Amino acid sequence: MEKKNSVFNKIYLGLVMAFFYLPIIYVVFFSFNRSKSLTRFTGFSLRWYENMFASRPIMDAIWYTVACAVIATIVSTIVGTITAIGLSKSKKVVRELVNQVNNLPMLNPEIVTAIGFMLFFTSLRVQTGFFTMLLAHIAFCIPYVVLSVLPRHRRLDPNIAEAALDLGCTPWQAMWKVIIPQIREGIIAGALVAFSMSFDDFVISMFTTGPGVTNISIYVYSNVKRVNPTINALSAIIVYVVTIVLIVVNVVPMIRERRAKKNEEIA
Repeated sequence: MEKKNSVFNKIYLGLVMAFFYLPIIYVVFFSFNRSKSLTRFTGFSLRWYENMFASRPIMDAIWYTVACAVIATIVSTIVGTITAIGLSKSKKVVRELVNQVNNLPMLNPEIVTAIGFMLFFTSLRVQTGFFTMLLAHIAFCIPYVVLSVLPRHRRLDPNIAEAALDLGCTPWQAMWKVIIPQIREGIIAGALVAFSMSFDDFVISMFTTGPGVTNISIYVYSNVKRVNPTINALSAIIVYVVTIVLIVVNVVPMIRERRAKKNEEIA
């Protein structure tokens, strides 16, 4: 009975993995197709990658996407980390209130958040464009950073900051040299979540951007109904970048741990 359950679990896991990853493999595979066919592979070619880099609209979309994601990640990580640290020293009522407000953007449907941002900018008569899209991305990325940093900060000894101050640190030195190194993993996790959320966002970007400002998700949506294999190349590039980032993020800590263990053994 246990063997049957084990086989069934393996088959079920294999089907789930295939459901998630076969479409990605399909897109990457046909990004190297010589012809425009999306069902028949006629030969290996890099023509669609060449067309992608030669396309001004695609390069503009990549530029807006990367610039918005990087800036939103930096700002939201700084604000979210400071907020998480500040909440630990706040009263319980204030902490609970801020936590509830922080959870609202994640619990609300994204379309509701997008319409809210659009109405907010319209009521202030702000011309929509890259700046408004960036502000919206920063706003919805901050809660994810707070949610990643806060649990890590709760594990710290509550007296660690006071101990640093007693040893001669200023409040800023205590934060930068004592607290932040202890919660670094949570900060990195929050930054990665914020970057991924901003990088592939479509709904909020669609409602807060303006004429001439298009990110990758909006560009793909506007061209998805056409037979355009260049979209496959663009999607494949995104897969490559995300895969490299994930490998670096997971491999570098493993290398550091092994070096630390070797140093301990030598010592």
